[in-house]
Amino acid sequence: MRALVYHGPAQISWDTVPDPGIEEATDAVVRVDATTICGSDLRILRGELPEVKPGAVLGHEAVGEVVEVGDEVRRLRPGDQVIVSSVSSCDRCPECRDARFGQCRGGGGWILGSLIDGTQAEYVRVPFADHSTTRRPFALSLNDVVLLAELLPTAYEVGVRNGHVCPGDTVVVVGAGPVGLATAIVARLYSPRRIIVVDLARARLETALRVGAEAAESPGTMIAELAEGPGADVAIEASGDPEGFVLCTRAVRAGGHIANIGAHSGPATLHLESLWRKNVTISTGQVDTSSTPWLLELMECGRLPVSGLVTHTFGLDRMEDAYEVFAGGTVSGALKVVLRGERTQQTLSEATAPAACPSGSQGQIQT
Repeated sequence: MRALVYHGPAQISWDTVPDPGIEEATDAVVRVDATTICGSDLRILRGELPEVKPGAVLGHEAVGEVVEVGDEVRRLRPGDQVIVSSVSSCDRCPECRDARFGQCRGGGGWILGSLIDGTQAEYVRVPFADHSTTRRPFALSLNDVVLLAELLPTAYEVGVRNGHVCPGDTVVVVGAGPVGLATAIVARLYSPRRIIVVDLARARLETALRVGAEAAESPGTMIAELAEGPGADVAIEASGDPEGFVLCTRAVRAGGHIANIGAHSGPATLHLESLWRKNVTISTGQVDTSSTPWLLELMECGRLPVSGLVTHTFGLDRMEDAYEVFAGGTVSGALKVVLRGERTQQTLSEATAPAACPSGSQGQIQT
C-alpha cells in the first residue's frame, strides 16, 4: 500500500510500504476512506515527540471500511463502515473501565501514528477494534464524520466538559484554530450567555463569528474589560501558546475554570502570585473519545454544524501538499484538511441532509 512515512524531523514522504495485517486477535484492518491532519502531526515533524521513530506511518484519525478482523473481534465484520478513534482502548484496565481511554495501561491510549503505524495510509491496522471504533452512518458526510475521530471529542471532553460550561456563562476561547472553533460550536449546546473567541488571525476570527461565537477579536480591549471586571466563567486555552495560557488566567473570574486543550511544547508561566486568591480551577486533559457516540447522535440531528471547519480536501496521494497547506493555515486559510481515498472520491454518494434525531436524544445534554 501507499502511506505517509516519517523519516525524521521535517522529513516525510508518500511511500510504498507493506500492507498491514492482523497481528493480535483483537485487531481489525480498515481501508481508509478519509483521514485528516492534526496539530500533533506537526509537532512530530518539528521533532518534539521523540517517541515517534523514523519509519513510522503518521496519522491517528480516520473513517473507513473494515476489510479483515481478528478471531476475538465480536462487534465488527468486513464491510462495516467505522470511525477509527484517535485513542485505542483495551477495555480491561482500570482506566478504560473508568472511560479514561487516553490513559489506557493495557497497550492502548494514543498509539496510532505514534507508537504504531497510523491512519495516513490506504489501510490501517486498528488495535482493540471492538472498543476503538464507532459505526459510521451513511447519511453523514465523510468530511463531517471524520471530525468525530478526535477533534469534536477533544473540544467537548477537554474543553467544554472539563471547563464546566453552564447555561448563562461567559466563555472565552483563546485560539481560533480547528479545536478552538470546534469548542465554540460544542459550547453552544450548553446555552452560555456569551462565547468570545480570541486569535491574532483576522480570517479565523471571521470564521469564529460564522460558527456562532458572540464576539471574536485579537487580545485587547474586551479581554482587558473582562480582566478588570467580572471576568469569564470559563476560559479555554486552545492555542498551545504560553501567552494564550497567561491570557486565560487574566480573563477568568474568581471561582472560574480554566480548561487547557492546547498541546504545549514548552513551559507556560503560572502566575500564582495573582491566582492564589481567586479560587480558580485549572484542568488539563488527553482526549478519551468516550463521547464519540453521543456526539455522533447530535451530528445526526443536525445539532453540530461543523461543515465549515473543513476548508480543504485532497486525495490521499497529495498528502505532502496537504501538510504544507495545513501547516501554513494562518496564510492559506486552512482549518481542517481532509484527505480522501480514491474509492470515495470516485464512487461514494453522500447525503447532506441530517437524519431524524434518535428517539430520546433531542436536545439532551450529557455530562
